Amino acid sequence: MLRGTKLSDQKIQQYNHPAGGWGALKYVALHLLKERVPGGGVRTLLAQNQPDGFDCPGCAWPDRDHASTFEFCENGVKAVAAEATSKRVTADFFAQNSVSALLQQSDYELEEHGRLTEPMVYDAASDKYQPISWQDAFSLMSDHLSTLDDPNQASFYTSGRTSNEAAFLYQLFVREYGTNNFPDCSNMCHEPTSVGLPETVGVGKGTVTLDDFDLADTFLIFGQNPATNHPRMMGELRECAKRGATIVSINPLRERGLERFSSPQHPSDMLSRSGTSISNMFIRPTLCGDLALVKGVIKRVLELDDLALQDQSERVIDVQFIAEHTAYFEEFAADIRAESWDDIVTESGVSRDDIERLTQVYVRGKNVIATWGMGLTQHKHGVATIQMVSNLMLLRGNIGRPGAGLCPVRGHSNVQGDRTVGIDEKPTAAFLDRIEQVYGFKPPREHGLDVVGTIEAMLQGQVKVFIGLGGNFAMATPDTPRTWQALQSCALTVHITTKLNRSHLIHGKDALILPTMGRTEIDRQESGPQGVTVEDSMSMVHISYGINKPVAKTCLSEIDIVARLAHATLKQSRTRWLDYVKDYALIRDDIEKVYDAFKDYNLRIKQPGGFHLGVASRERVWKTASGRAQFIVHAIPKDTPIHQARRKYGPELMVLMTTRSHDQYNTTIYGLDDRYRGVFGQRRVVFANLLDIQMLGFAPGDRVDLIGVWDDGIERRADRFLLVEYDIPRGCISGYYPETNPLVPLNSFADQARTPTSKSIPVLMRRSMQLAA
Repeated sequence: MLRGTKLSDQKIQQYNHPAGGWGALKYVALHLLKERVPGGGVRTLLAQNQPDGFDCPGCAWPDRDHASTFEFCENGVKAVAAEATSKRVTADFFAQNSVSALLQQSDYELEEHGRLTEPMVYDAASDKYQPISWQDAFSLMSDHLSTLDDPNQASFYTSGRTSNEAAFLYQLFVREYGTNNFPDCSNMCHEPTSVGLPETVGVGKGTVTLDDFDLADTFLIFGQNPATNHPRMMGELRECAKRGATIVSINPLRERGLERFSSPQHPSDMLSRSGTSISNMFIRPTLCGDLALVKGVIKRVLELDDLALQDQSERVIDVQFIAEHTAYFEEFAADIRAESWDDIVTESGVSRDDIERLTQVYVRGKNVIATWGMGLTQHKHGVATIQMVSNLMLLRGNIGRPGAGLCPVRGHSNVQGDRTVGIDEKPTAAFLDRIEQVYGFKPPREHGLDVVGTIEAMLQGQVKVFIGLGGNFAMATPDTPRTWQALQSCALTVHITTKLNRSHLIHGKDALILPTMGRTEIDRQESGPQGVTVEDSMSMVHISYGINKPVAKTCLSEIDIVARLAHATLKQSRTRWLDYVKDYALIRDDIEKVYDAFKDYNLRIKQPGGFHLGVASRERVWKTASGRAQFIVHAIPKDTPIHQARRKYGPELMVLMTTRSHDQYNTTIYGLDDRYRGVFGQRRVVFANLLDIQMLGFAPGDRVDLIGVWDDGIERRADRFLLVEYDIPRGCISGYYPETNPLVPLNSFADQARTPTSKSIPVLMRRSMQLAA
């Protein structure tokens, strides 16, 4: 599958084992040792995703029953081990290390230093962070915010790890302050889902729960690598495969986890060492080809339905559902019938025969679930692609009935919940009306800045204060050198965080690092230990309680930090900010006042597993302009920046997709191995088809520089990548982020959603002239 050369202690070596299995257990043990997790580490793991324990701080995949004794995965262990580590970053550490020196360390090395323990402020004279009291830190932030000419000169970022309670307080504070500038991690991942689905089915969320996985007979998995990104999803897919469900992987890369998976929870898998076969079929579209592929499947479905009409046999489409529940079908069908098969095959990169095979799987399925990740969203036409998937599912009534539906799989553990409780730069008028009614102030009505807009505004001097509630903004965002320039132009940058990362070193004139407690830790306030709630990818809301002693008395909870910042900044506020800190149930009471879906919030979270928020489209209630589910027409794009670059550069133009390694979660680097893809001890690799490697005059093991191709005159490059032969479609290459983020132009984003196009970046490969490191 892949081949390369060995460099010192680094190696490229094919991995022949199933995903999970003994390899996962080995890495679990290694990470617990590496992080020096105390003897209670096993106890901590056994409390993960349990009724009286804490919710996994990793991915947003839901828990089956919230009561098993082994409800965690390899990446969950890495996240917990990183948080429960005994390693500490104290004031002494910063006294010994200047910012300039720390900048020379890798992202992995920065992560490895351990947990932050006390608030720190940047001192320009020494180029070091120095201790600051919490009171002085809040005063510094308040002074900056209070002296801005316009509240819109501040921007407030939110990470998907933030709890519902902290996120709700954060948006409340910022709106009372006077702005809707809420860049968040949704802007960079599933925004096309949040924008695309409301127009088709009325709600920007999935329509399935785990119970539907038990009833589905067919799964279409678009643009996902669950063995790395959502490992607990593999347990569900294993059970589905075992009972005979058909699983199709639709992805440029043939990921190991969707081939075979060995569940550490099942002795039969572990003893056989071969695991369970997962996917029945692999469909390999080219990068940017999913829209054309799905349109091709729809075209073939309509052709089969036309044949059924002629033969007077059973219809292929669900005529009754379409008539009773949908709008604009005739216009949509006319567009599909007029589409060229030549264009479909050319633009999708999938043969007519494979499209036929995929169509047959879809029409045989009685209950079909379509699930997708960022492989569909991080493209210029991400919104159109999501809507085309919805069109496909509407054809046969596969939305709003048991065992069928739409299943976007979100990334971080509460990225969906943060949006639900108000982290949104484009709030609805109804939501703002309710805020005004409940709290008595007039929130701003002007839409705010998203991630791309915040970076642009900082570069233009329009945003001068940046506050980040979690995350690693400097590394998660596109166009890395420009993002760094933007952050460094600020008067103040603030990061509320558990561990050191590069964003803390790319700072404004004034800068604060504020240590916060993790989800695994006991959050004891005046009324006793506090729990926080999160919403998973399937709209289940449940409460989480930490079990470990906090890393330091000087660490505050996110809720405490937000409330005290609001109290210090909003001198005339009538909001009871400090009361919220005493008892987080008060926050949930207020969330209930603002959102009808959270009725009896504090009562319902007491039941094991929490409660389902309810999704209207799951009940076939369509909150669209027409009151029906809507078919949306989209042409196959034929003049994108990729097309334009290919016309200019010919076959040497490559389309790059960024991806995670198995030893990372988002921008957090846990280690240097990506064992399922056969990469060990390194990250600067680029995966390419052997025929492309040879066509360009290279050989596997060569070092290449990646040169961005864009029309704005800005040079973008990422140098010295090891060229690795891999099973990937011609004209496509793949590399890890954040190392390849410098190649993503800031103004290359999804239409309507403005999500960076990190899965479709036009680049050239050139032989590296740099000496080996």
